[in-house]
Formats: sequence, structure tokens, C-alpha cells
Amino acid sequence: MDVSAYGRAVLDFMRRYDMTGWVVQVFLIVLVVVVANFILARVLSRLLARAGRTQNIWDDALVDAAGKPLRLLVWVVGLGFAGEVILRDTQAALFAAVPPLRTVGVISALVWFLVRLVMNLEEALIVRRQERGQPVDRTTVKALGRLLRASVLITGVLVGLQSLGFSISGVLAFGGIGGLAVGFAAKDILANFFGGLMIYLDRPFAVGDWINSPDRSIEGTVEDIGWRLTRIRGFDKRPIYVPNSLFASIAVVNPSRMSHRRIYETVGIRYDDVAVMAPIVRDVEAMLRADPEIDTDQTLMVNFNAFSSSSLDFFVYCFTRTTDWAHYHVVKQSVLLRIAEVVAAHGAEIAFPTRTLHMVQENADAPVAELAR
Repeated sequence: MDVSAYGRAVLDFMRRYDMTGWVVQVFLIVLVVVVANFILARVLSRLLARAGRTQNIWDDALVDAAGKPLRLLVWVVGLGFAGEVILRDTQAALFAAVPPLRTVGVISALVWFLVRLVMNLEEALIVRRQERGQPVDRTTVKALGRLLRASVLITGVLVGLQSLGFSISGVLAFGGIGGLAVGFAAKDILANFFGGLMIYLDRPFAVGDWINSPDRSIEGTVEDIGWRLTRIRGFDKRPIYVPNSLFASIAVVNPSRMSHRRIYETVGIRYDDVAVMAPIVRDVEAMLRADPEIDTDQTLMVNFNAFSSSSLDFFVYCFTRTTDWAHYHVVKQSVLLRIAEVVAAHGAEIAFPTRTLHMVQENADAPVAELAR
């Protein structure tokens, strides 16, 4: 086929349908969009690098959040303008949908930017407080972030529907009428959603807390509190996924928020050492009161408690200043060893289970040989 003839045929076809004008315009618009995106990417990259060198982390969050949505916005506006050029010159029915789609695209880019900004600010707030050594309530921060993102998404959907010609009041009315049916169909999902909301409001535990339930076999460290599930990492490192609605009907113990840890032990000495029980109890109590690891402002008791089957028992009841589980056991070990030293210092011994057998001799005057016989 003659290339020149083919070219002339294409030009004749374009002139016949007046395509030369709008094709050039669309080509130029797309070229401008591509160049603009390239320049915008370079500018945003430099802005992000410059923001990273500053001490302020909020500008990093803003620039990073605006990057991809801004580039999408350039494409949406550019292609929308190109579609309007085609619609004006060809009157094609397909391109009549360009203006509303462009509006939806602009709204989507804005919603995407706001969602990314909320996520970045959430992480930036946590990082900033950690760098300053300040306590971070991850549960509250994440809850506020989720609420803000949900609000942005719902608002974006409603504005998008309104821009497409749908009545928001009609949509809301339909939601009110269908809410009852949806509620019955998704009652478990809604129960878990409101259960998660109550956890955020009441705050019985937070991410990072060690919790357990005496009602269920649940114990571990809270890793995430979602809208439907709470993920707990057990001490065997297996994840436990608990529906949020369950926390409304069970008791939850939060040892992470204890103010002190308790030492409550019973020590037994021999019955032969009853004479030194009082000084032993007195010296053990004095030893505890002199220990800087023991909080003497809390209840501290050392008392003779019971005549057991093979020992005389006294109990030790006190609280450590530390709540750290590992350090608590170090303190408890030291206390128990020093109690053993106090007992030994008084010449007494810690009792162990014993049994004494008394043999009654029927005839005391009979020779032993005769008894044996």
C-alpha cells in the first residue's frame, strides 16, 4: 500500500469530520498534562527532601499527603478539559459524562488527600511524643484518626452523590427507612462496632496493655483495637482475635495499670522453734520496712498465722514499689532469701512435711526379747 495515499486518505477523513482541530488540541492538552506532572513530581520530591531536613514533622506529613492526590488532580482536570474539547467539536453522547466525572474525580482527589493527611498526622503525633519522651495513648490517637477518616469519606460520598444529581435528603431518607432491615441483618457487626466505640470511650485498656479475663481464656498484650475485632498477642506469641461486643459481657483485668505488686507468702517453722517465733516475726517485719524496694506506705503485715499439721506458719504481706514483672521477681527472691537468713539466725529451721509415729509398749517390764518374740 502506498504510504502517501494512506496518509492522504486519513487527512481526507479528518477534514470530512472536522477532526484536525480538536485532535491537535487534545494532543497539546495531554502533552501539557504529562509535562506538568513531571515538573510537579520533581518539585514535590524537592519539597519533601527539604521538609525532611527540618525539625518540624508536620510539613513532612502535609507534603507527603499532597503528592499523589495532587498529581491525580492534574490528570483529572487535564483529561476533563480534553473531554470537553472533544464534546464541543463532535457532540458525541459518550463525552457528555465528562463534566460530572471530572467533578467526581476532583472530589476523590480531595478526599484522598485528606485521608492521607489524617494518617500522616496520626503517625507524626505518635513519633513526636515518643521523641520527646512523653507518654503516648495510641488507642485515643488511632480512634480519633479513624473517626476523622470515616467523616471525610462519608462527606466525600455525599458531596459526590449531590454533584451527580442525586438528592442527599432522599439518600438519607432511604438510609433511615432501610436502617431497620440493615440493623437486623448486621446486628453482630453493629454490636462489635459499638463495642469498639465503648472501648475507645471507657478506655478499660489501650494498645500495649497486658490484660486477662477470669471469665474466658483470654490473656496477653493488646496489639490493635479495630472497629470489629481486638487483636491480643498471647504469651505463647499466638494472636487472639476477640469480637469487641464480647468485652461488654465479661470481666477484664488490666494488670498493666496496677500501682504496686503484692508479695503474699506463708512461711512455716518447726514446732520445736515456737519459742523464737515472736522474734522471727519482729525481725522479718523490720527487714521489710528497711528495704527500699518495699513501699511501706502500703499495707505491710508479718504475723503468726496458724498451727499447721507439721509447722508453725507466719505470713508475709507487703507491696513492692515496682510493677515491672521481671524486676518484681528479683525483689521477691531477695525478700524470701533474707527471710530464710532471719529464721536461721535465730537457730530455727524452715519446716517441711513430717510425721511422728508414737509406739506404745504394752508391757514395759517384759524383756525386749520376749516382746520381739
